[in-house]
Order: sequence, then C-alpha cells, then structure tokens
Amino acid sequence: MFKSIGSTWLLNVLQILALMKLAPYVVGTLGDSTNGLWVTIVSMTGILSLLILGVPMASVRFITERVAAKDLAGENRAIATCFGIALSLGAGAAVIGLALYFLFDVRYLTGPAGAGFDAATLAGARTAFLIVVAQVALGFAMRLPYAIFDAHDDFVVRNWIMASELLLRFVTTLGLLAWRAELPMLALVQFASMVFEFAVMMVVVRRRYPGVRYALAGFDRALVGRILGFSLFAMLLNVGTLLAFRADAMVIGAFLPAEEATYFDVGNKFFDPLTQFLISVGAVVMPMATRLKTTGELGALRDVFLKWSKICFSLVLLVGLYLLVLGPQFLGAWIGPHFVERSGPVLQVLMLSFLVYLPVRGVALPLLMGLGKPRFPAIALLVMGVVNLIVSLALVKPLGILGVALGTAIPNLFFAAAVLVHAARELDVGVGKWLAYVAGRAVPGALIPLAFLWFLRTALHEPGLPLLVACGAAMVALFAIVWIFFVFRGDPYLDLRALIARRMPGFAGRRGT
Repeated sequence: MFKSIGSTWLLNVLQILALMKLAPYVVGTLGDSTNGLWVTIVSMTGILSLLILGVPMASVRFITERVAAKDLAGENRAIATCFGIALSLGAGAAVIGLALYFLFDVRYLTGPAGAGFDAATLAGARTAFLIVVAQVALGFAMRLPYAIFDAHDDFVVRNWIMASELLLRFVTTLGLLAWRAELPMLALVQFASMVFEFAVMMVVVRRRYPGVRYALAGFDRALVGRILGFSLFAMLLNVGTLLAFRADAMVIGAFLPAEEATYFDVGNKFFDPLTQFLISVGAVVMPMATRLKTTGELGALRDVFLKWSKICFSLVLLVGLYLLVLGPQFLGAWIGPHFVERSGPVLQVLMLSFLVYLPVRGVALPLLMGLGKPRFPAIALLVMGVVNLIVSLALVKPLGILGVALGTAIPNLFFAAAVLVHAARELDVGVGKWLAYVAGRAVPGALIPLAFLWFLRTALHEPGLPLLVACGAAMVALFAIVWIFFVFRGDPYLDLRALIARRMPGFAGRRGT
C-alpha cells in the first residue's frame, strides 16, 4: 500500500512543481482579465463532468470485484459495459456543451461583461470553449482505462503514464503560449495531452494485461443497472464537488469584475494539488476496502481507517501550517506583490477548513464507498455543495471573493464532521478514539512548528521566493523531528522512531547512549 500511495504522492509533487512554474507564467502571459475568462471556461465546462454519473468510480469497484475473483471474462464484460455507458454519456455531454456555449457567449462575452476585451480575445474565448467541450466529452471514454490499472492495483504504472502526460502538458503550455498567448492555445494543450495519454494507456494495457480488452464487445445489459445504481451516488459526489469547488468562478464572474476570478483562483491554487495528494490515498483505500469486505477482514479495515487518517492529518498540517502563516507572502513572491492582499486572505480562510476536510475526504469517504455504502457521504457532499453555493451568493456582494471563500470553508467543516461520525459508526470505531489517536498528539505537536513559522513571519520583511522556500525546508525539518520523537513515537501502527532504528541501526545506538 505504501508503494502505491508513495508513487502517487511522487506524481503529486511533480504536479505541484509544474503548477509552481505554470501558474505565474499563464497569468503573466495572458493577463489577469483574460486568465479570468479561462478560469470561467474551465468552471463552466466542469459542469459537463457531472454527466459521467460517477461511472469511473463505479468501474473501479466492479472491475476490482472481477479481478479479485480471477474472472477474466467478467472483467471484460464490466469494462465493455462501462465503456459503452461512457460513450453514450460523452455524446450527451457534447450536446449540452453546445448549449452552454451560447450561455457563456451571452453572459460573459457580450454586453458590459465583454466590453473590456478586444475582438481577438473574445473570438479566442469562444474557440477555446468549444475545444474544451470536445475534450471533456471525449474524456469520458478516453480516461476510463485508468480504472483497469486501479482494479489491478497497478498504481505505479498508472502514475508513470500520468507523469508523462504532465510532462507533455508542461512543455506544450510553455511552448504554445510563448508562440501565441491566446486562450485556444491553452485549450489545445488540454486536448492534445488527453489524446497522448489515451494512446499510451492503450499500448500499456495490451502489453501488461494480454487478455483484457477495452472495447464494446462483451457489453452486458444486465450490468448496466447495477453500475448506474452505484454511479448515481458517485455522481452526487461529483455534483457536490462541483458546487463546492468549481462553481466559485461562475459566482465571481457573475457579480464581480473578471480579474477577481484570477485573484480567487490564485488564492485557491494550492488546494487542487493538495486535495489530489490526499485523494491518492483514497484511490488505494477504496478498492482495498472492497477486497477486505469480501474476505471479511473488518479488523484490518479499522486499522486502515485509524492509521491513514493520522498520516493524512499529519500531511495536511505540514502544508497547512506553512500556508496559514507564510502563504500570503509566498503568493506575493511567486505570482506578484499585489496578490498578498488580494489572494492571501482567501488562501488562509480556505486552509483553515481544509485542515479538517481533507483527512476525512482522503480516508473516511473512500472507505465508505469501498464498503458499498455511498449513500450518506454522497448526499452529505451534495448538501455541502448546495450550502456552499447559497452562502457564496449571499456573501459575494458584501464581502467579495473573501465571502466566496467563507462560503466554501463553512460547509467543509460540517461535511467533515458528519462523514467522520458516520464512518466511525460503520466501522465500530468510537469518535473519541479516532480523535484521541489522530489528533491527540498531532495538535499539541503542531504548536512547535507553528511558533517557529510565526517567528519567521515577524522577523522577515518582504522575503523573496528563495528565502521563503528555505523557511519551508527548515519548517519541514523541525516538523519531522517533532513527528518522529513525539507524535508517532510508540504508535501502534506506524512507530517512526522504531522504523528508522530498524533501517538505521546506528540511529538506535546513538539514541541509546
């Protein structure tokens, strides 16, 4: 499990490094207002992703069942059925995307909203929107093969493919925007990268799993109902996620100038890769929960729940403490000085809620999905998204983008509390036991690096990016010392000090003297 999750974390690190370079480059090349249009395009076309109805998550579950049973014919039937469903839903997404195109044109490109853009930018925005619609619609079927790798517990290979796509997207973004700094270039990068990714997946699947077919042959109508039944709740997860994290740009674009979407997006930049970092745990946990439930190993599931919740909470604290204290200054040194005041408060408000939300989203939710109990977390996430939208709409005019951030943060906390309590009950783990194990040492331990960061913030005046990176490295070292010798010392699942002592006998000897 560590190998699978570790390879995914390495991919997440590469994604963050790419983000560090591309985010300021794209904003600087396009400009705040044009980049705000791109953020709106991505947000609006993100609605189309709801039409996949949770089929990717359902496909992992159903293919995993057949792989665990060593039923190759059944595996191919599950793949073919999911493929057929994805093709049908992709066609529907393309049609709806065309309708959204006209809404985008009327609402954001004509009249007062589009008055600040020249004709070339407006034409480019229309072209980019159509390209992204095509990319999203085709992506339903072209990204589905990842379920095959997940079901076979082949996360390392999957992550190598994703890393190659990331590298291509990184290089082409730099190259095409340097050639022509226009929105269609960004859209073409997304489309070309997806086609490359699909081609590589098909080659690897054929070579690695000789009997597995990614085709419509074997489509099983009897499976459609079961897959869509599970997919319905997975779709509710997608709806809730969209309302909670993707609709913000549309709310801002509807009530505030276009550049405000850029300021919010910069403050929100770290949370997509950070969320993916934690969801990578869930990608391994969900099929594992399905297998452990099938074999009746519920005790092992409880251990996974506790152990990985503490690991995830620790990782979120590691990043979160730095962003809470030095995050605004980092944005100023990274993107531009005016982002300290405009985007910094957004970053801090969101980070406070993500300290609680992410460990639950990364472990508790996928465990429930893997157990075949998606109803409660799906409905809870949907309610969270609806409340997010309502609060954001209520606060966007009086508080601006900070109000939208509060609209995201407040429901996050209630969702995390509700899903945590439900998962603890399903696994027969007391909430008090969970809190004592996960946070009992981590919270007091966090006070030491927090005090260190606060000292740095008061001592440094307008630090540059290299100095801020050095501060982060020093904080990581201090955090590691506290976690090894206090937070995880004597831990029943992961005693870091004992683990290091076994790997480095000299370490144990020095500690014993």
